[in-house]
Amino acid sequence: MGLTSLDYYGLMKRLYRLALVPLAILAVCVHAQSPATPEAAPNEVSALDGELFYQLLIGELNARSGEAGTGYSLILDAARKTNDAKLYQRAADIALQARSGDSALEAARAWRLAQPQAREANRYVLQILIALNRVPESMEPLKNEIAFAPAGDRVAAVGSIPRNYARVTDKKQAAVVVETALGDYLRDTRQPALAAAVWITIGRLRMAAGDTPGALDAARRAQALDPLADGPALLALELMDPKVPLAEPIVRKYMEGKPLPELRMGYARSLLDTQRYAEAAEQVKVITAERPLYAEGWLVQGTLQAQDNQLAAAEVSLKRYVELAQSQPASDERRRGLAQAYLSLSQIAEKRKDYVAAEAFLDRIEDSQDLISAQNRRASILARQGKVAEARQLIRNLPERTPEDARMKLSAEVQLLRDNKLYKPAYDLLAAAAAKDPKDTDLIYDQAMMAEKLGNLTEMERLLRMVIAARPDYQHAYNALGYSLADRNMRLLEARQLIQKALEFAPGDPFISDSLAWVEFRLGNKAEALRILDTAYKAKPDPEIAAHYGEVLWSMGQRERATAIWKEGLLLNAENETLQETLKRLRVKP
Repeated sequence: MGLTSLDYYGLMKRLYRLALVPLAILAVCVHAQSPATPEAAPNEVSALDGELFYQLLIGELNARSGEAGTGYSLILDAARKTNDAKLYQRAADIALQARSGDSALEAARAWRLAQPQAREANRYVLQILIALNRVPESMEPLKNEIAFAPAGDRVAAVGSIPRNYARVTDKKQAAVVVETALGDYLRDTRQPALAAAVWITIGRLRMAAGDTPGALDAARRAQALDPLADGPALLALELMDPKVPLAEPIVRKYMEGKPLPELRMGYARSLLDTQRYAEAAEQVKVITAERPLYAEGWLVQGTLQAQDNQLAAAEVSLKRYVELAQSQPASDERRRGLAQAYLSLSQIAEKRKDYVAAEAFLDRIEDSQDLISAQNRRASILARQGKVAEARQLIRNLPERTPEDARMKLSAEVQLLRDNKLYKPAYDLLAAAAAKDPKDTDLIYDQAMMAEKLGNLTEMERLLRMVIAARPDYQHAYNALGYSLADRNMRLLEARQLIQKALEFAPGDPFISDSLAWVEFRLGNKAEALRILDTAYKAKPDPEIAAHYGEVLWSMGQRERATAIWKEGLLLNAENETLQETLKRLRVKP
């Protein structure tokens, strides 16, 4: 009887316990085929002749005592004598633990040669070749890996390939090798789901290699083969970017069916990243209607509603999220979600001047990692009650475990001062921070915005020019400078160029589009300004955009429509400075 019927690893544990027994005595016991201890069952020992038993013991003892090469050789020799899969595997594992890739590959190849139909042997060869960056040699074992997989498991096996090749150095070579190895499945029209899975795998490898057009083509081909599959939409979702406009139609086509709520939520988040808030809100609305027990949908919906000042609706959505989340098992994601919900609910209560409720929501935040956000809200509550000095001290007393903590504290204090129109202290705080880190363009940009609030436009422009020189792709600096010039009715052609430059880096951004519309309005191009504002306001209903939109309509004699837009803006945020200044200047009471 061979070793294949034994629990090899269990036996090795027993043998290792015998390491303290003098080897000469143990050898006599082995040759006599009598149990050395009660733990070694007679039927196990009788499965080995004395010589092989001794060889395995010595091999293991060498492997465990730092002589991996000797142990490896003994175990591999035993594997060849017995043709035992577990011994081949053990030999490969010893080599891998000793970081001897070539030896591990030798053992794995010997195993595959001895047992050519063993899927695990082939898998070891494949994984070791990939780990050694010998990508071209992995083609044949990759073909075998998919061929050996049961028909029902092949889609999953194909889907695991990108993860296996994730660490190879030459990503382009990996993409070519995998596509070549799996080419037959692409041409097999009898298995469209498998062919689609292959295209997704190829697309992911192309994406990893930086071949965005190739990845997009693969996603499109996969969706053509299997329109209801999740994979093409997920790949396209990861490719979605203003610079890759053809990715979104793949996602949209998938959304027409019955998409996974997680993928619809992913689409909504992509829309949020590009500030397409209205479209994101529509996607989230579908999720909460179709899957009312999907907690994350309520959280995002509530956050968007709160952002749009729909306080009553936001409160309902956020409390629904809290109810659902509390019924779920504890996790980091659940903790973060609840913290976000409680912070938003606290902010809603604060806006209603219900400071007791606002504090109560903050008290429900459990984890210390959310302490800074919670204390920021507490500081805001204090400031709204006129206790600005106490609020600032509350923020300053927060611990600083990392540089990120210090930066968050600075941002929180500046925001607190800005919200309470204490622009000079905010400017001084930012100036001191920027002096310590003159390469921090974000700090300099924020300092420029405070200079603008103080009416020091020369200083604002100087600082923004510094930002642009340091970071030529910083769209916010171009936009801020261009809008400032337009708002003062100065150097309008230069202002237009600056804002158009900003739009090159953030195409379709509704706030930058609003700036461009304002320039066109100042230049007398009212129809063009109205067209741009109409698009921007639909993409992002915002009180500041409403202020400009209404003024352009007012100047064109469309008084009723202008008034309606301003009323919407006031509902969004009645305290918006730009909107209030516009209404006061035009002497309008909507």
